[in-house]
Amino acid sequence: MRILGIDPGYAIVGWGVINYERGRFIPVDFGAVTTPAGMPFGERLQRIYAELTAVIAAHKPDVMSIEKLYFQSNKTTAIDVAQARGVILLAAQQGGLPVFEYTPMQVKAAVTGYGQAQKPQVMEMTRRLLRLAQVPRPDDTADALAVAICHAQTGGTALKLRLQGG
Repeated sequence: MRILGIDPGYAIVGWGVINYERGRFIPVDFGAVTTPAGMPFGERLQRIYAELTAVIAAHKPDVMSIEKLYFQSNKTTAIDVAQARGVILLAAQQGGLPVFEYTPMQVKAAVTGYGQAQKPQVMEMTRRLLRLAQVPRPDDTADALAVAICHAQTGGTALKLRLQGG
């Protein structure tokens, strides 16, 4: 199965494509869509959509896994990220990809075995599971790969169904 993992944002959208074959994670490609702070917001959304559409066309993933939004305080940021997330989901829909959503705690648990793991632990386990020489940068890219690993670990399994409340 080929999985496109997404860490949504509007300044940086991390993405990572992995193959999951016979219990092994194989990195295919990864990167980030970046938009400069001074760019009009509509143009930022357009760039995110265009670049992720190109990633989908180039790598032909079977599914997209994306981190659910989680914000404690800044509602303005949450709204902007939600808008970016909307164009990301549109790219998936137009690319014919089923979308699976995971909370940060679900991603941490799937990658490290502990839902309260700290970010450096998740990043290091992501590096190890993908057998990479170093942790991908920016952090959003490593986070996207972790989201893809999470889907490989839990997608379609009894654990996944339980996490969804099913």
